[in-house]
Amino acid sequence: MILSGLVDLVGSEPVLAEAIGESRSGRLPAFDLTLTEAARPLFVAALAGQTRRPLLVVTSTYREAESTTAALASLLGEDAVAYYPAWETLPHERLSPRSDTVGRRLAVLRRLAGNDPLGAPRVVVAPIRSVLQPQVKGLGELRPVTLVAGQDHDLEQVAQGLVDAAYLRVDLVERRGEFCVRGGIVDLFPPTLEHPVRVDFFGDTVEEIRPFAVADQRSLDTTLDEVVASPCRELLITADVRRRAAELAAVHLNAPGNLGELFERIANGHAVEGMESLAPVLVDGLELLVDVLPADTQVLLSDPERIRARAHELVVTSEEFLRASWAAAAEGGSAPIDLGASAYRSLADVRARALERGQLWWSLSAFSAGGAPEDEPAGAPDTGGGSADVVPDALLDLLGPEPPASVALAGLARRGRSDSPLVVVASARALMQRTLPPRELKLATRPLRTGQA
Repeated sequence: MILSGLVDLVGSEPVLAEAIGESRSGRLPAFDLTLTEAARPLFVAALAGQTRRPLLVVTSTYREAESTTAALASLLGEDAVAYYPAWETLPHERLSPRSDTVGRRLAVLRRLAGNDPLGAPRVVVAPIRSVLQPQVKGLGELRPVTLVAGQDHDLEQVAQGLVDAAYLRVDLVERRGEFCVRGGIVDLFPPTLEHPVRVDFFGDTVEEIRPFAVADQRSLDTTLDEVVASPCRELLITADVRRRAAELAAVHLNAPGNLGELFERIANGHAVEGMESLAPVLVDGLELLVDVLPADTQVLLSDPERIRARAHELVVTSEEFLRASWAAAAEGGSAPIDLGASAYRSLADVRARALERGQLWWSLSAFSAGGAPEDEPAGAPDTGGGSADVVPDALLDLLGPEPPASVALAGLARRGRSDSPLVVVASARALMQRTLPPRELKLATRPLRTGQA
């Protein structure tokens, strides 16, 4: 259900409408707006609808990012909002991110690069961890292996394409990122799907595509028109990567930390656990998420105080981990190789990069937060930013008529401004009447226009 009436109501609030106008004009590159947490998705939805700017909503944690994505999808539609997850590992860990995480990230990057039929999302939601981390350049150009029922595909080329996309060839598919070939049947488990799929070939023609259960390997009743197998790693072993790995293997043959052995295995075409940590010396360059987004993108930091604290924690932890790992590997000596390019960037650096590209950098602060953010270093030039404290209508979603809801609403009304109405969203008028005692609040209902997603 699309709550278009509620979005329009929030967007028409005078101060918020003025902020949306400033966003449309682009006159305020940096700006701080104080909003309640419940009102932020509604404001973002109004901003996306009225400005037509691409939006990047940044949160402090992945849980908040997921809940924000769900809220925005209910307001704008599923295809208009994309969640960009972060790695579960630190950039320098000898552990690879999960293949399903990689698949979801690559799916968003393909949409941003224009290589997906869905087109670019209007809103990208990302935890600060994924905003600070540099990534390999050109990931949006990595094409998945796509098999369509009724079309012809050379079986050997399909198998080679899956290997090139970092799929592991096995005898029995049980995990994401695996595939096997048995005669004219290809079983594969793309990282973005809930179940593996079985592709039945008749000669070179894809006759049928069905998901199957991992437990008993039996095909399910559902048939699919196509299957899209996204790469399982963000660092693929291309000819150029193998050449560089061979050169580095010779240089670091006796280096501490088994570096020579790692590079040699990569040079031989074998995917190594944690090889993504070596990306700075194996690829041409790295880029940030803000580099992938269009130049007219508006960045929105949801609760900047928490984001700043989390960003500082991530940067410090990453640096300490890198120093400790190399100190142990080199037994107190100097680090044999410089991998600092893949370290988390500071929030100030990311902010400076976004503003340099012409993107807007706005923050949506909580009422307990201070003034405008201080991400820029001391002595940085004025960017024409500003701040405003906005007390919009309180927007509460009542899930039931429990007495605590009445108590909480009454207390909120007493603490609120006398000229600020309390807007309550409920499924029926009767529920509102039971929840809001007449002695506390003057009840006035206003039907909201709704439409199907």
